[in-house]
Amino acid sequence: MYKLKFHKNLDIKKWNKFSDSQQILMIANELNRAKNWFLRNDLEEVNNCYERAFELLDLTINLTTRKNLLKELLRFREMLAVQYLSSKNPEDIQKNIILNQKLFNVLILLNKDIAI
Repeated sequence: MYKLKFHKNLDIKKWNKFSDSQQILMIANELNRAKNWFLRNDLEEVNNCYERAFELLDLTINLTTRKNLLKELLRFREMLAVQYLSSKNPEDIQKNIILNQKLFNVLILLNKDIAI
């Protein structure tokens, strides 16, 4: 596991104390923050949100023992990476907001205990 840039006081043991639902919701919260920064047209903060989401997602992936969930989390990470790279284009703000919301929805669906 790499050294965390944004969550310096968080390690895998602390992260493991949170339930699966809480972990997913904390990652989703970063995507929600990214949407809000898109609306303010602050792409630097959007990128920070995505990088924080990557950190939390990587911690979750490292703790996941269920094969099917691991597969879905890794696929989600891949799609988050695509969104991260495309978010650097300021001409496509509306498109990025829509894609960000789709990622948020998919993430929430990964945990059956989360009801929104």
